[in-house]
Amino acid sequence: MQFCAAQIACLCLGIVAVNVLHKLGIHGFRQDESFGNILVGTLCFQGASWLLIPFFLRQHQVGWREAFGFRGPKLKNALLTAIVFIAVVLPVVLLLQDASIHTLEKLGWPSEDQAAVKLLTDAKSWWTTVYLGVFAVVIAPVAEEFIFRGMLYPLVKQLGSPRYAFFGISAIFAEIHFDMGTLVPLFVLALALTWLYEKTDNLLAPIAAHALFNAANLAMLLWQNRPAHA
Repeated sequence: MQFCAAQIACLCLGIVAVNVLHKLGIHGFRQDESFGNILVGTLCFQGASWLLIPFFLRQHQVGWREAFGFRGPKLKNALLTAIVFIAVVLPVVLLLQDASIHTLEKLGWPSEDQAAVKLLTDAKSWWTTVYLGVFAVVIAPVAEEFIFRGMLYPLVKQLGSPRYAFFGISAIFAEIHFDMGTLVPLFVLALALTWLYEKTDNLLAPIAAHALFNAANLAMLLWQNRPAHA
């Protein structure tokens, strides 16, 4: 409860800070794609998690290596399972995404790129692209997997609701990305990541799979938006 309250407080403070700095016309916050907006917007949730995790682990008297699965004989098996897992799941999620977008367009609901995708494609500087890449492959997977698979899922499951933990937490994971076109694909991805966590009993496995998933999507996005040669 304290972790979630602190997380929400950081998110609210980040939103307020961005709006105030934007209205004041501070350099780096004037446009939506300005680096200051991107930095604060990404760090006020996932970045804040990195600051809150040590306090959470200390309160529960759990070490980093134990919490994230860096020790134990299952480590290598967990990482190998994550690689095989993403090779199977990635095509399925991409197909579901295409089907979701096609269905929404048929229903007269034109699809829009996710905010993160728009930030990347609209980035006007190489350091913005590099930062967003690091965020997508390192910062976000660790933070999101700790929150959803490492903390919320076990909590709800221990409260006696394993089915709600499996489906409900996965639904929340999909919903926080605020995009109808990816709602179903991300829900399926979250279910698969939860299964992977249960299968390996190691948080590092879904973190690695999540990072590989984001890296693959990032590579495809950069390839699609590469400058055309004359």
